[in-house]
Formats: sequence, structure tokens, C-alpha cells
Amino acid sequence: MIEQDFIPKPYKELPNNGAVSYQSPSNIALVKYWGKHGEQLPENASISFTLSNCNTQTELSFEAKSGTEFEFEVYLDGNKEIGFEPKIRSFFERVEQYLPFLRKYMFVIKTSNSFPHSSGIASSASGMSALALCLLEMERSMTEGGLADDYFNKKASFLARLGSGSASRSIEGPLVVWGNHPDIAESTNLYGVNFDGAVHENFTNYQDTILLVDKGEKQVSSTVGHNLMHNHPYAQQRFSTANENLSKLIAILENGDLSSFIEVVESEALQLHAMMMSSMPYFILMKPNTLEIINRIWAYRKTTKSKVCFTLDAGANVHVLYPNSEKDAVLTFIESELAPFCKNGEFISDQAGFGAIKL
Repeated sequence: MIEQDFIPKPYKELPNNGAVSYQSPSNIALVKYWGKHGEQLPENASISFTLSNCNTQTELSFEAKSGTEFEFEVYLDGNKEIGFEPKIRSFFERVEQYLPFLRKYMFVIKTSNSFPHSSGIASSASGMSALALCLLEMERSMTEGGLADDYFNKKASFLARLGSGSASRSIEGPLVVWGNHPDIAESTNLYGVNFDGAVHENFTNYQDTILLVDKGEKQVSSTVGHNLMHNHPYAQQRFSTANENLSKLIAILENGDLSSFIEVVESEALQLHAMMMSSMPYFILMKPNTLEIINRIWAYRKTTKSKVCFTLDAGANVHVLYPNSEKDAVLTFIESELAPFCKNGEFISDQAGFGAIKL
């Protein structure tokens, strides 16, 4: 599909008011996207596990109005959040041609996360995808004959991408690809698609325990980080390596080779942070406890032959990934050896999920 396919035909009668709610998950990239061009287009393809317990719930209420300006209020956990307004306004401007009813309503956006906001658990992914889904649900009610599910999911991902690139991967699951890749037939830069290759049973109900090393705001926003790739000395090699790693992962997902899975996933996490540390200006988002956790995971894996591994988003928190068959043993290890390095000993037990749901 192309951009023009998402421009709607004239609507039937528009409702005067109403409300819609969605719950949308975060996701954790196995092959990372870091660097973009154009209007939220990725420099390389990425693939992620959709999560289950880490999610955003958003209620969008709307009432018809006069006037030609965008009008909305945003609330996080019941408190008005003026700080979110510039991002929402920018999002509305980007998607208006695809949702031409936006200026006709006053919106109240009430949202809450099941995890700390802006602490490296991709709150923008779950938040922007939930908002995109709510808006598209409005459009479905205005469209003669409704919207087919496949088209709905693609457009929701397309719209979410214009708010946050990684949000394109939070509509479906458990494995979602975003970005053109020669080995994945339906892949595109415009929206995320469910990975349709063979997946070994080793990756069923894959576990992700998120260790909350730092629950504060990130030092550097993802937007700033992505922009620093424009003049990065290693950018082109990084984009090429990411696409090569995705090719490797396609085969790994089919054959169930967990040792090779670990190599690709941990390498991708460290490359992401290496790009940050070698940009100009340079920055470090990992904390001392992040490194301590990584070293303890390596030591545990060496002594036990476990298939546990780690990955990182653009923050200090550590995602501990492991097969469902090791759940009890790894959780015991996390509670005894890794939790002390988390803020207040906190972590979130999660696993691969199946995407957003209407509430």
C-alpha cells in the first residue's frame, strides 16, 4: 500500500459526540531501529516482540465544535499534562490529511501507563499507538460499510508511526517487522506487519522481565538521538549491519537456535548504545547498575548454560529475555541477584503478547 491508500473517501454523517478506548502494548525491538529520514521513515528494518503487561490505556472523548483550530486536552493518570500537547499537536498536523475530521472536534485524551513514563520502556510506542487506534475507531464509525480489519490494522500502524516510529510495531504481535527488508515480502517503511515466517516453538510465550534501573526521565529524547544519526560517522555501516542481523534472525526464528538468538539480540542492544556514545554530541544512557546486571547475566549464563539474555532500549533499564521453559529458574535468579540493582528492587514480569485491544 502507499500513502494515498490511507486518505479516506467522504464520510457519512459525523457523530456529535462520543468516546472510545483502547489498550495498546509497548514493544521491545530485537533488531533496533536507530536513525530515520523523511517523515518518520526508518533507515533500516527492525523487528520486535510485542509485550503484554506493559501497555497504555487511552480513552478519547470527543464533541463537535465550531472553529478551525486543533482543540484537545491531555490527562496522564488523571492529571492535566500540558507537556504532552506539542507532541500531540505535531501528530495531528502530520495525520490530518488521513483523518480530515480532526479540526471538527474538541478532544479529551485520558491516558495511563502500566509502567513508568519516559524511562526506556517505549511509552511513546504504546501511547501513540493507543491514540491512533482511538482516532481510527472514530473514522470506522464514520465510514460507510466500516473498515476491513486488515486495512484498519495497517492504517492504525501507519498513523501511529507518524507519532512515534516504534509505535508502528505496537498494533499487532507477537513479532512485528517495520521497514523495507528484501527477505520479508510484505515489509514496508510505512507501517508494521506481523512477521509471517516460520517461528520455532522455542519462541512461544517468550519472557521479558524489565528491570527498572532508572524510573526517571531519559537524559536525551529518542527524537534527538535519532537525529544525531544524520551526521554519524558509523551510520551507514550500522544500517547495513541491522538489516544483515534481521536476515540472520529470520533463520534463527525458524530453527530455534537460542545461542544464535542471544548473539544477535545482545549485539544489537550494545550497538544501539555504541551509536549514542559515538555521536556528536555523545551521551551515555546506561547506568552503573545496567552494566552490573549485564555482567551478572553473562556470569549466570556461563555457569548454568541458561539461554537467558538481555536487550536494551534507549535508556538504562534492562530487558531480560528468556524462553518460557526457563521461567521459574530465571525469575529466581532475577529476584536474588538482579533485583537489588533495580530502583527500589522493582521489575516488571512480562512476555510476548498479541497486540492492542479495544476496551
